[in-house]
Amino acid sequence: MTAIPQPQLDALSDLVGRWTGLYFPAERHAELERGLVRAAKDFGHSSTTSFVNFRLATPQLTPDQVQALAWHLTIGETYFLRGRQTFEVLEREVLPEFLLARKIDERQLRLWSAGCAGGEEPYSLSLLWHARLAQRFAGLGLRVLATDIDAAQLARAERGCYRASSLKELPSELRAQAFERSGELFCVSDALRGRVEFLRRDLRAEPPERSFDVVLCRNIVLTYFEPELRAEVMQRIIERLRPGGALVVGLHEILPVRLAALAPWPEVRAIWRAA
Repeated sequence: MTAIPQPQLDALSDLVGRWTGLYFPAERHAELERGLVRAAKDFGHSSTTSFVNFRLATPQLTPDQVQALAWHLTIGETYFLRGRQTFEVLEREVLPEFLLARKIDERQLRLWSAGCAGGEEPYSLSLLWHARLAQRFAGLGLRVLATDIDAAQLARAERGCYRASSLKELPSELRAQAFERSGELFCVSDALRGRVEFLRRDLRAEPPERSFDVVLCRNIVLTYFEPELRAEVMQRIIERLRPGGALVVGLHEILPVRLAALAPWPEVRAIWRAA
């Protein structure tokens, strides 16, 4: 990998923050550099050096280019039931508690997967309902809103077809229940698709208008936004929680200060209950 000179990394870190809101301080410049190397080819440049020089000389991006760059800078491994402990607590405690509390005129839970990437997370929630909870809570239901700023990722999510590596945490019986084989790909069943709605949304400016019982925000928001923006975005997300609803973040993420009152779910660092 061609090393990007430090002065250029400093300048690019500032530009990336203006373009995307993503935060790359000096201690994360190695991540920034790896993302720029990935982005160079996608932006039609034969080398990282030419891409960097062009971007520094032409510091304007179209909305589609902003999305593409953000994807390269935040790309990570994702797969079904990623963070198994979190999904186990959702299955065993969180979702049953909320389902048992449903009023007669309000017979389904509403969940939001914020920054859903390629769709593995919202389909995992649908899978939990389909395979583990639907029979137990007959007559009730679950709907998942999945949002992301990246149109290409949303298109992949709506296709719902994945390589075996995305299913590596799934027991064989769940694969059989919820996926259909198509060559080298595994495609989610109609039962899983029917509970998930995908929408393009920029969390910095346009969170959904509705309220939710559970919000999962584990993929990029806390990790990559600069601190002030991070706090603002998370406050907006928390405001979309119903009273007593659950916010699910990454296992190693620390919530920004100055947020609405939240209490940790017992013994689970990644799940918080709204006041």
